[in-house]
Amino acid sequence: MPTPLRKRPSAHDSIAPPTRRYGFLLLPQFSLSSYALALDVLDCANDRAKRPLFEMLTLSLDGNRVRAANGVQMAVDLTPKTAPKLDGIFLFSDDLSIEVDIDALSQALSPFAHEPLLLAGIETGAYWMARAGLLSGYRATIHWQEMARFSEAFDDVIVSSNLFEIDRGRATCAGGAATLDFMLALISQQHGNEFAAELSELFSLERIRPGNERQRIPLATRIGGSQPKLTEAVSLMEANIEEPLSTDDIAFYVGVSRRQLERLFKQYLNTVPSRYYLELRLNRARQSLQQTSKSIVQIGLSCGFSSGPHFSSTYRNHFGITPREERAQRALPGRHAAEA
Repeated sequence: MPTPLRKRPSAHDSIAPPTRRYGFLLLPQFSLSSYALALDVLDCANDRAKRPLFEMLTLSLDGNRVRAANGVQMAVDLTPKTAPKLDGIFLFSDDLSIEVDIDALSQALSPFAHEPLLLAGIETGAYWMARAGLLSGYRATIHWQEMARFSEAFDDVIVSSNLFEIDRGRATCAGGAATLDFMLALISQQHGNEFAAELSELFSLERIRPGNERQRIPLATRIGGSQPKLTEAVSLMEANIEEPLSTDDIAFYVGVSRRQLERLFKQYLNTVPSRYYLELRLNRARQSLQQTSKSIVQIGLSCGFSSGPHFSSTYRNHFGITPREERAQRALPGRHAAEA
């Protein structure tokens, strides 16, 4: 676990918030990395605050050890039924091919459904929460590899491709590195942006990604491997951000007519090439605004916009805020933490 060389003053030095008790419910073949990240963030928060902000209990449905996907046998403390009062239950799952006793899972989690606590699914945890009837009418996400299956199986769940979703008393997270962003977002809600920013620095993060940032789903996964011309066209766009190619040029380079190319984009991506290309460039610009110190004009030019005003107006029309507002919004927590 990373540890700071020197503790800066924190808002927690004068306030003693109540300790939250979280239960980490493990299903067989869970991802040890996602579990460890979640545990480490909370442990690091306790260490940084120099008081127990969080207490963590490891749970299983039957109270027995649980085998992780990498073969490690994890000992647990209790079952959900025998656990003391909890402020949240985090369901860790990775493999949907496992056999899960849905009746036992429902019986374990249903008593908490109307309690004032957070029920969260990590990685494929959302799938089992939905199977237990806990996500009907809620926004939820899942790891991109299982998104199609999840959407098809649960038409009463509002499925997104975001890194994580927090909707009332339910939360879902794509897992992996997004687990870190999700846990820091929870800490930010509970203990403030400055404290979360301090923790993110300990993990060497350039920024805390917001929940509404989309998972990067490989194009070949979204459309399958049967459309090499479309995949090649998108690859050309990604490789030519600073000096965008025309739709005619892209069609020529991949060996199809403009009309054929437009038909491929409409059929498989539900958009036109020029619109898809513009969104690629704007998303690249957004990433640069959040992660680099380049000037706004430099970023606009490097993403294929002819001038600062053109970049600013196009960015605002797409994201609803200007590049300057975007940078200020993302930089604010980090700057306050640096000044603390």
